[in-house]
Amino acid sequence: MAKKSAGLIMYIIKNKQLKIFLVHPGGPYFTKKDDGFWSIPKGLIEDNESSLETAIREFEEETGLKPAGEFIALGKVTLKSGKIVYAWGFEGTEDLNFIFKSNLFEMEWPPRSGKKESFPEADRFEFFPIEEANKKINPSQLPLIENLIKYLKNKKN
Repeated sequence: MAKKSAGLIMYIIKNKQLKIFLVHPGGPYFTKKDDGFWSIPKGLIEDNESSLETAIREFEEETGLKPAGEFIALGKVTLKSGKIVYAWGFEGTEDLNFIFKSNLFEMEWPPRSGKKESFPEADRFEFFPIEEANKKINPSQLPLIENLIKYLKNKKN
């Protein structure tokens, strides 16, 4: 059975410009990777949680910020790995004076060394103008941003 995860897309509108909040994956394999590797904060759905509950929990775990407000269902995408990602959008604040605190994961590093090292799940975060967000985000997650844009355009009309 395919793994399922859920995440949130925080957005702001400043000077009539839409900006999307993305996180960069931590760990040694992603240090020099940029365009096409950023992601929405997300994680695996646990048995006792709804997908929205997972999305909220994972956002807080990966960023240290507690999301609040109206959550907009943005649908789902299937990654190359077969994993299904459900997402919601919410309007955030550009005031990023919070302590960015990502969960850690452990892996053998360097490979075949027998040594374990801890790395943050996300090592950077940023609000990107929509054109740049479209380049930065993992391409399989791009339809989620497109769904957010459609929702916001319909809401405006």
